Amino acid sequence: MPAPIRIWLEVAHHGPFRIGGWAFVRDIGGEVSGTAGGQRRIEAERAGLAALAAALADLPAAGAVELITASPLVLAIPRRIAKAAEDAASAPSENLDLWAKAMTALGRVSVRQGQAGAGTPTAFAAAWADLARDRAKDKGDFTAAIPKPNLAKAGVP
Repeated sequence: MPAPIRIWLEVAHHGPFRIGGWAFVRDIGGEVSGTAGGQRRIEAERAGLAALAAALADLPAAGAVELITASPLVLAIPRRIAKAAEDAASAPSENLDLWAKAMTALGRVSVRQGQAGAGTPTAFAAAWADLARDRAKDKGDFTAAIPKPNLAKAGVP
């Protein structure tokens, strides 16, 4: 059985200015890659959903996927989906395009809370999410690959 695909995902959102940034690091069969992105005029829930959609896009069809995050925005998504399954009144009414992607993608993903200790992939992704949020504030919406030399410092075990 192949090793699971591991993804470390973090989101940084600034509520008053409605600016969001996100970053993820993926380990697929020992190959590490990463992407960061940001957006202006975005609400917190939409930022978390957009980050999740980006992190789970273009994954190989086979294999288990493990998502590790310390972001309350991302951790709330599976709980909200489970609650909506039990009680239709708590189903999302906004951002339905991203909720549909999340519900589909999370079918094969196990989500667990990560610890953002120094030198961990969670801390690395959180630092890049902060940087992405700040870049979106200055430059506008973007998505960019994290350079390979930087990913060597991600602390992926």
